[in-house]
Amino acid sequence: MVSKQVKITNKTGLHLRPAGVLSKIAGGCKSSVILVKGDKRVNAKSVLNVMSAQINVGDEIVVECEGENEADDLQTIVEAIQSGLGE
Repeated sequence: MVSKQVKITNKTGLHLRPAGVLSKIAGGCKSSVILVKGDKRVNAKSVLNVMSAQINVGDEIVVECEGENEADDLQTIVEAIQSGLGE
């Protein structure tokens, strides 16, 4: 398993549109992708799970990837979050 802490910079956090973009990107990953915020751990491949974590601007989350291609998948997810997920 590999992980990295990331700060959310989207002005509105991970609401429906960016959560959908993130889930689509995560869905293309071969490894499992988990977002951790506080005591919540959610599957990033599900837009509803991502939204249920209530991730807001300025929040620090941890992205965890485990499985085949985990290092590349982690880099892909972190770069997507840092780019603002299309916003």
